[in-house]
Amino acid sequence: MKVILIKDVASVGKAGALVDASDGYARNFLIPRGLAKEASGKNMQDLEREREAAARRANKQKKATQALVEGLDGVTCHISRKVGQQDKLFGSVTSKDIRDALSDQGIEIDKKDIILEEPIKGLGEFSVKIKVHPGMSADIKVVVTGEV
Repeated sequence: MKVILIKDVASVGKAGALVDASDGYARNFLIPRGLAKEASGKNMQDLEREREAAARRANKQKKATQALVEGLDGVTCHISRKVGQQDKLFGSVTSKDIRDALSDQGIEIDKKDIILEEPIKGLGEFSVKIKVHPGMSADIKVVVTGEV
């Protein structure tokens, strides 16, 4: 019996998949528990419409993400910190500090999306990668200056 999975089922398939299950398993387990529905004509049309809608949403999300990546490329973030002798920073610049500086410029980024190999502990210009979406990232420039 062919069924359309409504929810992910271990060792059977993911939600939205059209699978072939034994009649007893489908009628006695999958369908009564709301995990699947029979692959009838109307249900197949509904599945196709849902796939098309999901593709449109994904395309719209990708365009918005691409616009954000293009907007972030070339952004310069200025952070000033107190310095001691020999231009050594008191503390370091972390992803939270970069997020706050970007927020002051009107760019809202989650601090988990800012990828730093290690906190910035010196003065100068640094290239920082921001993960916008899986597989998409942008590079910004962080300029750390000293204040007395």
